Amino acid sequence: MADQDAQSPVGIDPPALPVLRWAEPPEGPALVLLDQTRLPAEEAELVCTDVPALVRAIRTLAVRGAPLLGIAGAYGVALAAARGEDVASAAEVLERARPTAVNLGYGVRRAERAYREAVGKGADPERAAAEALAEARALHREDAEASGHMARHGLALLDELLPGGEGHRLLTHCNTGALVSGGEGTAFAVVLAAHRGRRLRQLWVDETRPLLQGARLTAYEAARNGMPYSLLTDNAAGSLFAAGEVDAVLIGADRIAADGSVANKVGSYPLAVLAKYHHVPFIVVAPTTTVDLGTADGASIIVEQRPGAEVTELTSPRAGVAGEDAVGLPVAPVGTAAYNPAFDVTPPELITAIVTEEGAVSPVTGVGLAELCARSSQVTIS
Repeated sequence: MADQDAQSPVGIDPPALPVLRWAEPPEGPALVLLDQTRLPAEEAELVCTDVPALVRAIRTLAVRGAPLLGIAGAYGVALAAARGEDVASAAEVLERARPTAVNLGYGVRRAERAYREAVGKGADPERAAAEALAEARALHREDAEASGHMARHGLALLDELLPGGEGHRLLTHCNTGALVSGGEGTAFAVVLAAHRGRRLRQLWVDETRPLLQGARLTAYEAARNGMPYSLLTDNAAGSLFAAGEVDAVLIGADRIAADGSVANKVGSYPLAVLAKYHHVPFIVVAPTTTVDLGTADGASIIVEQRPGAEVTELTSPRAGVAGEDAVGLPVAPVGTAAYNPAFDVTPPELITAIVTEEGAVSPVTGVGLAELCARSSQVTIS
């Protein structure tokens, strides 16, 4: 196992879950991940000793969530450098692992730039690798700090939008907690802040088909934190809105375009439409690293298409086997074609606010988003 100092960035309390950590055992450096394909049944670690192993972990969703993908990508570059591999090639492969999540490319390029700058100044390979690792750890620390800021800004916004009452009844989609972040998450961190402040009455958790990130991961985190929560099928959300049981919707984001369009886990857009019709606030919570000012609008966002088997089969991991080798139980006739986008895009006119570590943008406009990003210490690269 890794030395304890490497489990989380200096100065930041480690999250409740050991989601990602750098290890330096005698056989060489590695990136150790909590395998999210095994949750909630088993908390198992996945050891990535090279970039191909990390790319497999990213593609099979063993590690996932936009902010955490950025962190993993940065550590992946550091891993390639420490192992004496071709850093430029490793960075290219890592960045292509998932096309929609902008944070992945951001983290990869940031660590690669630190490596190249060190080499350009005459550093030997070991020193240059150390610079890449230091940059990955800095990003890890910054994301944890951003998570705390988003929680505070998001809770303040909720209290402003939902004054009085007996506590907030919040609906969330997919997973946005410590499993996707260097800290306590994005949208889930806001919910957690409400819970700790005794202002959470109910958390409604969409199961999030087809891979059930809500049922497997968000419910897992809600239970660990002692929240009042209930799980629902995605198509049951409409009945909750109609019954007046939802006060606000909080989701994360995988990419936010310059006009404020938000790409998030598929199923987010229908929730935005429902929220608009029922006059319920629809709030996106994401760090400024998820904003891509180089992507003009929602139509320009590349939406990842996942394998059809995720829809036509129910999968569960075998003991000791990674997610890509999961056992599938057919739920549709053999040969059935499937439409399986990983994300959908919500236009800015359906979004009440975008909350970042720098504050909130409401109404959501391209100008407001650009001004907010200009205040950030993060460098947003397209």
